[in-house]
Amino acid sequence: MPTMEIAKPQTGELPKVKSPEMNDRDRINDILMLQKYLTNGYNTGLSEMQNPKLRQTVAGILQSQHDLQWQLFNKMFEKGWYKMKAADQQEIAQAHQQFSSYASQFPSFS
Repeated sequence: MPTMEIAKPQTGELPKVKSPEMNDRDRINDILMLQKYLTNGYNTGLSEMQNPKLRQTVAGILQSQHDLQWQLFNKMFEKGWYKMKAADQQEIAQAHQQFSSYASQFPSFS
């Protein structure tokens, strides 16, 4: 069965041969990777904070970083620069089975 991709048609011209210069797709992709790195750091820090005021401030910053990350992803998707693979039913069932077995390994706190 062929792999199904979820993508929009690419807009604008990208060079046929990649040169050392960054194009718009490279720039947006670079910023998106930075956003993913930043949100990972904020998530870790947030989970270890004791000061409620600082935690609230950092949570707001984290939310704005997630929003920016989503906007960048959507921009790339709209321009046809970000493609996703559609999962078939078998892959979905396998993932469900895998994570269901993980959940059964957690202790019950009731």
